[in-house]
Formats: sequence, C-alpha cells, structure tokens
Amino acid sequence: MLSSSARLLRLLSLLSSRPSWTCAELADRMEVTDRTVRRDIARLRDLGYSVDSEAGPWGGYRLRAGSRVPPLILDDEEALAVAVGLRGAALSGALGRDQAALSALLKLRQVLPRHIADRLGDLDDAFVRLPGTDGPQLRPGLLLELAVACREGRRARLSYTDGEGRSTTRDVDPYRLVHTGRRWYFLARDVTRAQWRTFRADRVDRLQPTAHPADLTDAPDPAHLVSRNIANGPYPLSASIRLPLPMNEALRLIPPTVGTHRPDGPDATIVDVGGPDPDGLARYLLTLGTPLRVLTPDAVRRALARRARELAGENAQEPSA
Repeated sequence: MLSSSARLLRLLSLLSSRPSWTCAELADRMEVTDRTVRRDIARLRDLGYSVDSEAGPWGGYRLRAGSRVPPLILDDEEALAVAVGLRGAALSGALGRDQAALSALLKLRQVLPRHIADRLGDLDDAFVRLPGTDGPQLRPGLLLELAVACREGRRARLSYTDGEGRSTTRDVDPYRLVHTGRRWYFLARDVTRAQWRTFRADRVDRLQPTAHPADLTDAPDPAHLVSRNIANGPYPLSASIRLPLPMNEALRLIPPTVGTHRPDGPDATIVDVGGPDPDGLARYLLTLGTPLRVLTPDAVRRALARRARELAGENAQEPSA
C-alpha cells in the first residue's frame, strides 16, 4: 500500500493529466476507497491546490489554477522539456533582463533526477551560440502585459518608439502577439488610421488599457500580416514573382521573413519580395537558382533579363589557355 505522501503525489499526477475525474475513477486508479479519495482531496486543498468539486453521480474533481504556485509534478520528459525551454529563454533574453528564466533553470537543475540532468548536460555540450546574434531585449513583464491586453479585448494607449527613434502615442485595439524566431511583434489596429499594424515588441514603451472595447472587425491573419510587413516593410520596391513550385517548397526556398507567399494552383506559388532597387532584386532572384517569372514590375523583369544575358555572354566564350 502506498504511503500517505506517495498517495497524494499519485492523486495530484492524475488530476493534472486530464480535465476532470469522478471520485469512483480516482479510487479505482489508486486502488483505495472513495472515502480515502475525498480525504486526500481535502489534504491537497490544505496544501494550496485549488481542486473544484461537483456533486451528483456525474460530478467529480477538477484541478484549476490557484492563487499561488504550489509544487508541480512533472514526469521525466516534461522536466527535460521545461529545462530546455528555460535554457533558451535565459540565453535569448526573450523575457527581459530580470534573470527570472536563469534563476528558475538553476532551481530546476538542482532537483532534477541524475539521468535527466545528464541529458540536459549533453544538450548543453551540443549547443553552440554565435557571438553578436543576441536579439533585442524586452523589458521584464512586457510580453505578459501585451498578451493580457490581447486577451481582454480592450482598447489601449500605446507609447512606441520607431526605428528612427521617434516616440509616438496612439490608441490601438490589441489583437495578437507573433514570434518570428528572432523577435516578438505586437499586432493591433491603429484606431486613428483605421489600419492593422505590426509593432516590434522591444520598441513598446508602455501599453495602458482603457475601458473602451476593442474593435476587431475584419481582423487579418496574424502570421500572414507580420510576414508581409517584415518582408516588404523596410524596402522601397516590391516585386511579385511566380515559382513553379508548390507552397511548401517555395517556403523552403524563400522563407516567410523574406517574402509573402500565396498558392497559384497546386504546383506554383506567387511570392512578393522587397528590395532596394530593380538591380538589387534581380541579383537576389538569380541567387535562387530556380526557374521563375517576374510578374511585376517591368523594371525588375528588365533588370533580371539584362543580368541573365550578361551572365550567359560571359559563359559563352571559351576560356583562354
């Protein structure tokens, strides 16, 4: 028979594994009586776990988030996943410079079973981080503030500093947070301009919610809008090209942070890419090493044709001995 402490850990693990359990189901899985289950539920509540109960033959018990953080029960794979996630957050600074991720990682590593700690150490030995690739730092707690604003659906006053150092304040309707792997972007509707905009999260100075409900009418696809703005936003010129490739292959050739993709039938993809000028775009398109057709603008098409003729001419002549 399990000791009282072991039985509580077993009960907590079961409650965490699915949304709800009946008393009879818990008793059967733990091989105890219904009375013992009810008594152990009371003990968990005394320890700070919020366990809801519903009366009746179809009622049961449900574990919900409490007002404080009680001990967690993680299996081996879960513990390793949490440790790897904390390690990435500590190295990237994605959660700010408050060292919270690093502190949590150090605490977790102290209590990890030896075989899990060894696996994490193997991962540490395999990871290589290039110097100078640190992304922009977010102030502590900012991501949580933005996420809460998106969830609550209330208009907010946004204080923002753009890439040229200009500070602005505007009313926005928060919608989504998008992570590209290097940066976080805050997607919101600019109320004054009546336009959906993307804002780099690391440039958000302050977000103050108001009592006014957000207007999320005709909300765009978040990933598509951020991808399009990243790909074409910094460039004065944009070109549309057609690749004779299905969408998945086109995405591997031109990543979504470089171009905006849309299918053109099952075997072709149209991609919008940005560039500094026609010649610069033509040079980039030649590096793709695949057949393609420039749809617009004509200037990019002519620049690509000119560079292709020059390249063919250089290789038509026999090299001198």
